[in-house]
Amino acid sequence: MRIEGLGVIDEATLELDPGLTVVTGETGAGKTMVVTGLHLLSGGRAEVSKIRSGAGKASVEGRFSAPPGSAAAKVASDAGAEPDDEGTLIALRSLNADGRSRAHLGGRSVPVGVLSDLSEQLIAVHGQNDQLKLMRPAEQRSVLDRFAGEGLAGALAEYRKVRDEWVRVSTELTERAARSREMAREADLLKHGLAEIEAVAPTPGEDDELQEKAKRLADADQLREASTGAVYAVSGAPDGDPDVPGALGLIADARHRLSSSDDPRLRELEPRLAEAEALLVDVGTELSSYVESLDADPAVLEKVLARQAELKALTRKYAADVDGVLAWAADASERLAGLDTSEGALAELAKRRDELAVSLAELAKQVTVLRVEAADKLAQAVTVELAGLAMGQAAIEVIVSTRWAEPNEPYSLRVAGGEGREALAHAGPEGVDEVEIRLRAHDGAVALPVHKAASGGELSRVMLAIEVVLAHTDPVPTLVFDEVDAGVGGRAAVEIGRRLARLASSHQVIVVTHLPQVAAFADRHLVVDKQAAGGITRSDVRRVDEQDRVIELARMLAGMDSTETGRAHAEELLAVADADKKATRGKGRKRK
Repeated sequence: MRIEGLGVIDEATLELDPGLTVVTGETGAGKTMVVTGLHLLSGGRAEVSKIRSGAGKASVEGRFSAPPGSAAAKVASDAGAEPDDEGTLIALRSLNADGRSRAHLGGRSVPVGVLSDLSEQLIAVHGQNDQLKLMRPAEQRSVLDRFAGEGLAGALAEYRKVRDEWVRVSTELTERAARSREMAREADLLKHGLAEIEAVAPTPGEDDELQEKAKRLADADQLREASTGAVYAVSGAPDGDPDVPGALGLIADARHRLSSSDDPRLRELEPRLAEAEALLVDVGTELSSYVESLDADPAVLEKVLARQAELKALTRKYAADVDGVLAWAADASERLAGLDTSEGALAELAKRRDELAVSLAELAKQVTVLRVEAADKLAQAVTVELAGLAMGQAAIEVIVSTRWAEPNEPYSLRVAGGEGREALAHAGPEGVDEVEIRLRAHDGAVALPVHKAASGGELSRVMLAIEVVLAHTDPVPTLVFDEVDAGVGGRAAVEIGRRLARLASSHQVIVVTHLPQVAAFADRHLVVDKQAAGGITRSDVRRVDEQDRVIELARMLAGMDSTETGRAHAEELLAVADADKKATRGKGRKRK
């Protein structure tokens, strides 16, 4: 990971190998900027205040391993990002002084949310704030659910699916009952409108047809005169008056003259006149039919005008034309179907709600059973870890109880309660359970909520113990711990280092720490150094090995790096850590 212009860090490159990497340095040197860099690279909120003073922007670049077929590789592929020649993904996050933030992945500009989706598959960052989150009931339930694994996840998914339908039906029933009067009035208006339209029974386009028909009836005399004259012009006078032969008579005479001619060229024109004659016969027939169809009866016109008035009464109320009126009627019928406030409709909804409630209660019970089973196992596993963290007399209890509903709560579910009674539980998206992690500090002590029973250092160890236990169920390959060992020292600090080293056998672990006992267990040790020159403070990150590492541990132990005693203690601490790691790896190989 490469950092530029972030906090006191001008430019630094961190090589993060597999195993346990620790980051140390004096207070104010910029250790937390390493975690801040990971936070930015993971799509976290960008704060302009984090940009180095005098710098125009800050940027963080990281190289991620995302094997083909993995969830992380799918996130990158969906975003159009491509791995480099080594098969890794290069992510970049930059923040300008004007507040603009940009993200790139695999050579492509991507929304910041893509980096967040990618990091969810690759990195889990744990800091002192996680200890505060552990005090929240929702976080304690989340810890238990993560430990329970896929079995509980599947049961919860089915519970949520049924709950969504139950909430929908319950809400609809409540709204219908509450709005029954209003809906009844609306239904009456719709029924009245549909009855009016049904009584008139308009047909599509009828208003346009009637308008044309009314115009013809009103102009019947002029139309008859024009059409009759056209018939005479085409077919001739009906009494056979030779003075009014019509077009057909003239064409017949012309055909006769051409057919009796001796000139072949004239005879060739006769068939064309025959075609014209046939066309005029058709036109004459249609004209005669039109003349016969003309109706000048005032009663017919009166009926047409009356029908037009009926249609206009509808178009004034419901739409601009008849087609619009018909569309309104179709829509009103659909709305009316959804406004059924009859007792039968409400009873049907109530029946469906109750059926879903029975199914939901059964699914909630399954979720509770799985949580109770997992709670015992989680408590035992965390208690074992606490014994290894110098809390040998402490014990963890994970209590799963029903969250009872408040009075008049809308989404309450009837479930079996204590002593065979029936009671209403709060049916939330996560089930009906409340989860509380309790700590019994020593034998004979009363188990109390973990945040009340544990000191700051003990809370850190409880959090670490939980993370160690969850690590075996957590698919995220990289775990980051930011000073989770605050308030811890002595033997407990050694045990924390030992646990982190063991955790690093299955995960890449990055730890920002101020404890030499923890740093001694590192596979790679990075030191953040701060230098001040010319009124400007800069920090960089360097790797320390062998004697430099002894010097850094001595500084952490005694606040000085030049005393023989401090170096001797540092060397002894490294020797103990190395021996422990070798022993642990040897046991691992034997088990394999």
